Amino acid sequence: MENAFDLIVVGAGALGAFHAYFALQRGLNVLVLEKDARPVEATVRNFGQIITSGMAEGEWFDYARVSLETYQKIQAECDISIRRNGSLYLASTELELQVLAEKHARYAALGYPSRLLTAAECQQRLPAVRASYCVGGLLFEQEVTAEPDLLIHRLLAYLTERWHLDYRPATPVLAVTANSAGCEVVDARGQRYRAAQVLVCTGRDCQFLFPEIFAQSDLQLCKLQMLATYPLPQVQLPGSVLTGLSIRRYPAFRDCPSFAQLLTEPVPAALQQWGIHLLFKQALDGSIIIGDTHEYASLADAATLDFNNSDELNQLMLGEARRILDLPDWRIQRTWNGYYTQSKSGEIFQHSPDPRIHLITGIGGKGMTSACGFAAHNVARLALG
Repeated sequence: MENAFDLIVVGAGALGAFHAYFALQRGLNVLVLEKDARPVEATVRNFGQIITSGMAEGEWFDYARVSLETYQKIQAECDISIRRNGSLYLASTELELQVLAEKHARYAALGYPSRLLTAAECQQRLPAVRASYCVGGLLFEQEVTAEPDLLIHRLLAYLTERWHLDYRPATPVLAVTANSAGCEVVDARGQRYRAAQVLVCTGRDCQFLFPEIFAQSDLQLCKLQMLATYPLPQVQLPGSVLTGLSIRRYPAFRDCPSFAQLLTEPVPAALQQWGIHLLFKQALDGSIIIGDTHEYASLADAATLDFNNSDELNQLMLGEARRILDLPDWRIQRTWNGYYTQSKSGEIFQHSPDPRIHLITGIGGKGMTSACGFAAHNVARLALG
């Protein structure tokens, strides 16, 4: 039957695209419908840092490891912008360094390689880091980065060419229903599609499909602000660079014996208020991406997190960034914001209004790192194919 599929995925961000990838590998006939001409939301508006080391031990760390392996597997076949250039956590105090040492020991027991660096070794890797800030670091040489404005578009092209994905951008979906014959999806032009199962991976768009379900959920919206300098080809900043504030924020470090003591070390109130933890990554053009902030609102109050970027928050980030790095030019070429949903009570939001229709969103800020591995698990769990 024309427009009949084994699986329809609504939404072509990381969650949707990787569910499609693993379903295609099982031999399914898959259609992906994307509302925009190209994906433009959280999968694109991020650093491109894939930080397995930042995940708490357990299933989500395992998902992240699967993601890391899968990214590199796909990169071997098609350039989706994956670069194996490592992740480095910089410690600014002896207590932060102690937490890193404890995590290094724990990861050694798990067989996940890392290397403790002295301050001098950190400066050798990152000549721009200020000696007054860095007392040492923890390096994960196996970790990778991506270019978020390239990755998802190249991945979708790869799935279309290599795996025969039927991908239809600029196709907003108005309705998803199920009956005795299967599932039906209707787009904004009135076109109808049928499938055995439907995955709804629509990110922060919770007001169009199944709004009553999302309204009763514990999902909240998070808004982030990020900045990028002008290209600085004379600066070498390999891989992902994370800082002492990242150590305090990332779930991976919460099980370290010294973590509770670390939380007693003072942090400027404004940085805490706006959830600022400094991250750096150098893009392909040589610009340095800096961020980020975190503002939260319930779905009912989502409109309060509008499209404006606050210069006050940008200046807070830049003030902390100047304490960490010594760059030859701090002019900012562009600023932007990103949005994602996250569940207050779990790592992801999943709900099936029908046994054949599955809502999947709310993965929070870990989508680039773990959406791929989660999708592999979820495709198997749903017995797709």
